[in-house]
Amino acid sequence: MKLRLTLSILCSTLYFMVAAQQTINASITHDAIQRDYIIYIPANYTGTTAVPLLFNFHGYTSSANAQMWYGDFRSIADTAGFIIVHPEGTLDGTGTTHFNVGWGGSSVDDVSFTSALIDSISDQYNINQDRVYSTGMSNGGFMSFRLACELSDRIAGIASVTGSILPGTLTNCNALHSTPVMQFHGTNDGTVPYSGGAGWTEPISSLVDYWANFNNCSSPPVIENVPDINAADGSTVEKYSYLNGDNCTEVIHYKITNGAHTWPGTVFSSAGTNQDINASVEIWKFLSQYDINGLMNCSSAGLDEEVLIPSLSVYPNPVENKLQIEGLQDLSGLENLIITDLSGAILSVAESVGNSIDVSELSSGLYMVHIKHSLGEASIKFSKR
Repeated sequence: MKLRLTLSILCSTLYFMVAAQQTINASITHDAIQRDYIIYIPANYTGTTAVPLLFNFHGYTSSANAQMWYGDFRSIADTAGFIIVHPEGTLDGTGTTHFNVGWGGSSVDDVSFTSALIDSISDQYNINQDRVYSTGMSNGGFMSFRLACELSDRIAGIASVTGSILPGTLTNCNALHSTPVMQFHGTNDGTVPYSGGAGWTEPISSLVDYWANFNNCSSPPVIENVPDINAADGSTVEKYSYLNGDNCTEVIHYKITNGAHTWPGTVFSSAGTNQDINASVEIWKFLSQYDINGLMNCSSAGLDEEVLIPSLSVYPNPVENKLQIEGLQDLSGLENLIITDLSGAILSVAESVGNSIDVSELSSGLYMVHIKHSLGEASIKFSKR
């Protein structure tokens, strides 16, 4: 009896694990071609609530399985509760796996395939149609940009790692809504050059500027030096943040000095792989704030800074722990500091130590600090990393 009971518990446990967390190899037929993909269903998926869907496209010559491990989001999905799909590219004229982003004479319609795959997955799982995102490595980054331009009605936001955008895609881009964009790129990338390649890839500065302008973000960007927590990787990171775009969208660029054609933070590290940041973590933190309408809970009334003390500002922005008030010579007239979210909900009545405000307990996102002084009042938006 004890043996049967033990086996019963073991079988039940194994069934629960399989049911709760699944990696499934699947396929659909599109344009008379069998298209394969790997879908990852997180441990906490129940089907009762609509969940986000993240496309994770592999690079040229790579595969869906390789990208699933190399640019890994699975442990994040298990806690954040989103489904990941890893599409498999088709073979080009040289017999190499690729996604058709407009080079090499490929005739495969990967934009239409992506749309069909959204439909197919949505037939099987409860997908939040307003929260479909795309990311990818190299060719997969190019693909994500193409989707932002040509499948804008279905893609809420994108992130590219070592990818870029073709001049033709940029010239003919037809994005229908302000689009949050995150770009990771190494200055020593020998495959997709940081400075661009004649006729086939735009300089990273051009694509970042394009999306910042398209979104009507503030310029110049806020520039931060990311802490060099791993000096042994031989690279450092600057973060460029273009803020205050339409519908609270942002464009974020991680410029990796001496970084190579690699995925930052991957466990499959090689020369030129930055380990100061984890691209998968940063991508999900960024994209998860948005749906297809922009920043979730973005209040249009809270977008404009109401500054009645002209010289007043806060920095650094984005901030990690301490927000500094700049432009107040007489701190004795400071009456109160209130931090709200963009909807106006009060989160805290803060205290200052000199001109410093502790915001370390806030989660990542956008906030307003409302400053009341004897000289006047100011409401200024800031971003918490």
